[in-house]
Amino acid sequence: MGRTPSSRQWLDRHLSDPFVKRAQQEGYRSRAAYKLLEIQAKDQILRPGMRVVDLGAAPGSWSQIAVGLVGPRGQVVALDLLPVDPLPGVTLLQGDFRDPDVLERLRRVLGDRLLDLVLSDMAPNISGVTAVDQPRAVYLAELTLDLARECLKPGGGLVVKLFQGEGFDAVLSEMRSSFSRVSSRKPRSSRRESRELYLVAKGFHP
Repeated sequence: MGRTPSSRQWLDRHLSDPFVKRAQQEGYRSRAAYKLLEIQAKDQILRPGMRVVDLGAAPGSWSQIAVGLVGPRGQVVALDLLPVDPLPGVTLLQGDFRDPDVLERLRRVLGDRLLDLVLSDMAPNISGVTAVDQPRAVYLAELTLDLARECLKPGGGLVVKLFQGEGFDAVLSEMRSSFSRVSSRKPRSSRRESRELYLVAKGFHP
């Protein structure tokens, strides 16, 4: 079966994307690596020795960056619904973050020690219907914030992807109630037509 016009357009755009080409040249698993690198350059969220959870990790580019920056004294745990190829130094879990049993597995892996940082590049399967996609994205962000409130140490940080639209301001307000500073970032590597933003929170106060 031949490709549809829309799939051909996507493939052409993907192959001509400078960040896709750069990721291939520099050994990152996806162009999403540059979103986290830009956030790191601006906000310095990752440091040696940190304990980090990476949600929505597949194919693993954020975990690649995180494990390199936290070093051998740190810890990175990655979770995704999709399988992630092994990454040296990263503990991989597969499952649906919305599933209570999967969350319990994650808690067991983390143990009693608190986290320094929660990263989430999660997004729902996009249907193209904003009235459907937006609530799903907000729900994932709310679940991520709940986990951060449960597992972060005082002063810890959170990076979460969200889409501009209904519910965005409510999530932002909730984050501001738990962190001393929350900034909104639109990395250059985020496609211009995308509504995605990253909320970068620092200074968690339980």
